[in-house]
Amino acid sequence: MPTSETGISTDRGYAAQRGFSLLELLVVVAIIGILVGAVVLSLDSVSNDREIEQEMQRLRGMIDLLHEESLMQTRDYGIMFTETGYRFYVFDYQQREWVDPPPDRLLEPRDLPTPLNVSLVLDGREVPLETSFESQKIENPEPQIMILSSGELTPFELEMYRDRMGGRFTLTAELTGKLDVAEEGFDSRR
Repeated sequence: MPTSETGISTDRGYAAQRGFSLLELLVVVAIIGILVGAVVLSLDSVSNDREIEQEMQRLRGMIDLLHEESLMQTRDYGIMFTETGYRFYVFDYQQREWVDPPPDRLLEPRDLPTPLNVSLVLDGREVPLETSFESQKIENPEPQIMILSSGELTPFELEMYRDRMGGRFTLTAELTGKLDVAEEGFDSRR
């Protein structure tokens, strides 16, 4: 190794071959860890929002289907909501009351995945909802939403959300049967 008259090494390659210090490596690992954590958290909240959106689109599809069925079969349908789910009913004109629909997998009561919740607004006022369906058969049910054979639909605004985090999706229905699903700044109109 060449040295100068003062005894200092003049080999410039030696300094470049030293590598990284432990402190530099720790800083790089910490930065990578923070970035990975941020990505994982953002992906988790996006998947939570997708779950809410899928549930809302499922409900929208069911209402669309029942709206068409009610027109074709001249049958009135009703939907009763709780904070954690919903169930469908059919109006029986002979008994003059709402009854459970005939056995159909699509019309089975739906419990939302936890921790999804629902709030319902009718005529500008929030409707107090039961926490859940306590029994399989409810005597004298009174659905909040009606899908009539005349083509009319109870106007409503339904919000689906997660307790602590995630997005909020709103399903808005007009008297004519037009449905809109919206998220903060997002709108998917039919």
